[in-house]
Amino acid sequence: MAILTVRNVPDEVHRALRIRARANGKSMEAEVREILQAAAIPPDRVKLGSLLADIGQEAKLTAKEEGAFDSLRDKSPARTRSKSDSMRSN
Repeated sequence: MAILTVRNVPDEVHRALRIRARANGKSMEAEVREILQAAAIPPDRVKLGSLLADIGQEAKLTAKEEGAFDSLRDKSPARTRSKSDSMRSN
């Protein structure tokens, strides 16, 4: 697992996190991890693969048609966008 250090957290935010963690029976570190996970990966997010599979089922694709899509799919691992990539898209 990665380690994340957050500097210059306002005292008011730190105090609120400590109180929230205590109210939930957790350490402040565990509480912050849960908050970050919920913010970064919301449970109700749409997963592209699932969405495409649902569309395919609704379209009633044949096995041959599914195979055609699968052969066109880019199977290389996803890569993280670098800062220069995001600057080029603006």
